[in-house]
Amino acid sequence: MSDDTDNQNNSEEPVIVRLDETARNEAQSILYHAYRGEPTFQYLFDHRKPGYDQRVRATVRELIDLYFEHNHDAVGVMVDNSLVAVAFIGEPEVRMNLTEQLSWRIRMVLTTGFASTRRYMDYHEQIRHLLPQPQAHQLPLMGVNPKYQNRGYGRLLLKAIERVCADNPRGSGIVLDTGNSRYLPFYESEGFRSLGQIRLGDFEDHVLFRETAAVNEARASEPG
Repeated sequence: MSDDTDNQNNSEEPVIVRLDETARNEAQSILYHAYRGEPTFQYLFDHRKPGYDQRVRATVRELIDLYFEHNHDAVGVMVDNSLVAVAFIGEPEVRMNLTEQLSWRIRMVLTTGFASTRRYMDYHEQIRHLLPQPQAHQLPLMGVNPKYQNRGYGRLLLKAIERVCADNPRGSGIVLDTGNSRYLPFYESEGFRSLGQIRLGDFEDHVLFRETAAVNEARASEPG
């Protein structure tokens, strides 16, 4: 991991870091605990059947491997030398098509089963169809350690993501999704708007979009 800030004197202050593969295990643990109780994962990987926790762990692991393999950006928040929040940022030029990732699909089938892999791929394709034009950054994996939630680290993580995305002028904004409606007010307060919903069983997964500050500034500078 590498620091994105200059002042490291107070280890209790949250620090934004860029993640590399040395953070893999910590990132996996955070995302596993962040997603295992989420309605979207419970539906896609059928929490009613034995082995649900293993399927969630395997999916998080395989997705992290895939995004590191494609050299996508990843950022995190550290507090007192502990990683407490992470996000993987999909590049706008690379609209990850999981149907083209043969080795990934094989690993997923072997670890989560055919049905779960198929459901996840179908869900991913529905999100792809809702993505805006021009292309946007995507947040396929983002979470805060449940022990550190409600302390402002999610908002801090989003600001770090914004800075990374603003450095890439080819991206129009940021896309994320959530099946947990209690998160919607938070995302709306951060300027996200709905691109649409995906029906998953008896609930809807919300796909949200926000333009980056760089895009907003460019529009504001255009002659009226």
